[in-house]
Amino acid sequence: MSKAIAWVLLILSVTLWPVLYVAVKLDSRGPFIFKQKRAGKNKKPFIMYKIRTMVENAEQLKQKYIKLNEADGPVFKIRNDPRHTKVGRFINRFALDELPQFWNVICGEMALVGPRPLPIAEAKKVPERYRERFSTLPGMTSSWIIKGGHRLTFEKWMELDMEYVRKKSLWYDTKILFSTLVLIAKIFIKKSRNG
Repeated sequence: MSKAIAWVLLILSVTLWPVLYVAVKLDSRGPFIFKQKRAGKNKKPFIMYKIRTMVENAEQLKQKYIKLNEADGPVFKIRNDPRHTKVGRFINRFALDELPQFWNVICGEMALVGPRPLPIAEAKKVPERYRERFSTLPGMTSSWIIKGGHRLTFEKWMELDMEYVRKKSLWYDTKILFSTLVLIAKIFIKKSRNG
């Protein structure tokens, strides 16, 4: 079911790709698609795809900005990451950078809904008590995203992932997908009103 929906959404998003490609390439040097090894189901590594929203050497600059890390626990998150390019900040705000992950879903490496996939190094540091979060496919969206994302503590994030694994169902996935679309729509409306 997820693969069929991902195919449809990938095809529907095709018209956006040329515009996004030109915008990203004109804004900064580097590839259009960003690839990173992430921990999938049972921590099996896979290559996750995103539209590049940061400068080309973002991974190398991570250590430089480590003091700006707003997340507790073993993860690295900065709400207004200085490594974002001008165009990348816009793309990221509306989650357009996640579009290539429809291919990850089609390949069976991700699902539309599930715990967000962590970089390998961060996944290795997740406490053993949260190991169950890795028992299902990682998702393009999750309950963590719709309930606060980066504003939540690491512990709350993991608890939401554990709750998802326990409550996982077609109805629950549909509810999270709908809530994600509502969240993106609210961001778009707010942005439009603010000019």
